[in-house]
Amino acid sequence: MPIAVQTDILELFLKRHTERTVFERIRASEPCVVISDTINKAYMHVVLSDERVYLTEHAPRTLTAALSFRRVRDIELVNDLPDFLRGKDREFCQHIRVTYIADKPVRRRSHWLRKDQSSGLPPVAPPSRRRSYCPTVTPDSEGKDDKKYKVRIPFSQEFKEELRGEMEFHMLLPTRSTSCPNPETLGLLRVSQPPIQSRSPRSSPTSLVSPLYQRLNIPDRSQLLVVDVTLQVPRSIAMVLSRLLKRDYEDSGEEREAELHLYSVSHTSRLYLHLQSSWNSFIIKSTLLLDPLYRGGCRAPSDSSPEKQLPAISRERTAHLFAQLSSELLQEGISVERLYLLLQELRTAAHCNVTLRRLFWRSSELCVFLVQTLEESLHGCQMWSDTNTSSSLLFRLSTLIVQTLAIMLRETDVEPARLTLLSADKGALASRMLLGLICDPDLQTQSLGSLTDCEVSCSPAHSCILQALLCEYLDAACSLLFELLLLGHEASRCFTADNFLSVGWILRVLQPHPHLTSFIGYQAQQVVLVLSDLQESFLSPIRAVLLFQRCRLLLACLQYNNQLAQHLQSHFQEEFRYFVKLSRVEEKLPPHYPISQPTLRLVEQILSLSTNNAHIHTCTSK
Repeated sequence: MPIAVQTDILELFLKRHTERTVFERIRASEPCVVISDTINKAYMHVVLSDERVYLTEHAPRTLTAALSFRRVRDIELVNDLPDFLRGKDREFCQHIRVTYIADKPVRRRSHWLRKDQSSGLPPVAPPSRRRSYCPTVTPDSEGKDDKKYKVRIPFSQEFKEELRGEMEFHMLLPTRSTSCPNPETLGLLRVSQPPIQSRSPRSSPTSLVSPLYQRLNIPDRSQLLVVDVTLQVPRSIAMVLSRLLKRDYEDSGEEREAELHLYSVSHTSRLYLHLQSSWNSFIIKSTLLLDPLYRGGCRAPSDSSPEKQLPAISRERTAHLFAQLSSELLQEGISVERLYLLLQELRTAAHCNVTLRRLFWRSSELCVFLVQTLEESLHGCQMWSDTNTSSSLLFRLSTLIVQTLAIMLRETDVEPARLTLLSADKGALASRMLLGLICDPDLQTQSLGSLTDCEVSCSPAHSCILQALLCEYLDAACSLLFELLLLGHEASRCFTADNFLSVGWILRVLQPHPHLTSFIGYQAQQVVLVLSDLQESFLSPIRAVLLFQRCRLLLACLQYNNQLAQHLQSHFQEEFRYFVKLSRVEEKLPPHYPISQPTLRLVEQILSLSTNNAHIHTCTSK
């Protein structure tokens, strides 16, 4: 069956059997061979959303939640040749290993074998430690092979014989699904459940909700429900399984690491890139949501009570409201104050509406307008020479534009219009965006030098305000540059003629900017300052995310640009060696932050490259 037809069948299946809010958050899907604790070499579809990895049969019938990105610890490529493949599929195979924390087992013996009469749903069994082969040819009710479910991938003869023997054994036992024995399998039927009343309903502060956000009415995330299917297990086998589970899992509450292996047989596979992008987006968003102010600004008014929730707005209505706001932003003669208020409305609405973010990239006029406004407003900030409020407003406007562009880049990597717009005319718009966001960190000091002694003495309060606004802008600029580097990492791994926006290309575009080294130096100085003993004992969620973004920026400079790497090594080698300690970093990052462990790994890489004069890998050809 052609790949395009398979994709259409899978998309139709997902559209019919998932809630609309869940379907809209699906980011990518790809067929591959799956190996896990409960699945052994089954050819399945891997479906990625912004929160979970799902699995479904090659001819989709059920949808299984394989793991949540909250439990993921590492995603890496493995350089090997799987022995169960042959020919070109073995050579082109891309092996992805996802390490995650498995669900904690039930402590009470045989508890998972008892049916819960109060809930109406079957109890969920913990995963068995024994790997079981999953037959890829599904028998029908009469015991005949259903030809349309046969795998078309060329397996080796040894694996076929091994798989045939396991099939004969497993056909003797009734299972939830021959291709998906996972107990978290999601069925094709929708179970009607009364809304669950929250214990302490909260209403988000209306001061943080913009008019467009209220009109868009972002709904809560809907959860897929488990179908009432009971797994029948003979009593003798149940007793043995119960003893094994007790012996293996009951002893402690220690976390158990598990692995999900995905083997993509396509030499153009982008599954690894989509996994990395989804994971990065998830750990950033889930960490930010730990902050009360950020969480309050991302909630719609309908979040307070299930009974008061309004129907989810349609794509058509969202497009209509976005078109209205775009026309107001693009009107002639708009004042700076009016522009600032409209951009606030756009940024707040885009926080929790991925549909609006995708529409943004399909409208090239609005993106070009924001880049041009950023260039003009930031240039106006650099020309201040008085103490009036015009410079403050221009700085706030520049920061708001940069924050809006960063939000629009987040979780839109699967939107084709984004790459088309940024790569048009050999990356003209992307180049303008990159050069436009770089700002001199010493701007405020230089501006005070042009004032008279009287003006300086009369404006200490205004000077502090400008310094705070400058720091806020530099933080926002780092976040936007981080999002652009994520786009560059994707292009660096899948370099084609249509996608040249690699990390090396991004840094080469920034190279001629006169303030690039001072801008990067400021970001490195902030990393050292945050991780030293001069600041608070632990970081807030927002500061932790900013630290992660700064570390990714510094690591890219050390790995992909010789000039920036030499600058960081010559100016910050001693600071990183004596002020940044991994033990201190662990104290700064609370363990319950999803972003803590990835940040620790980044700091360790930066310390290795910046203090040991390691070899710098440059991508000059890209």
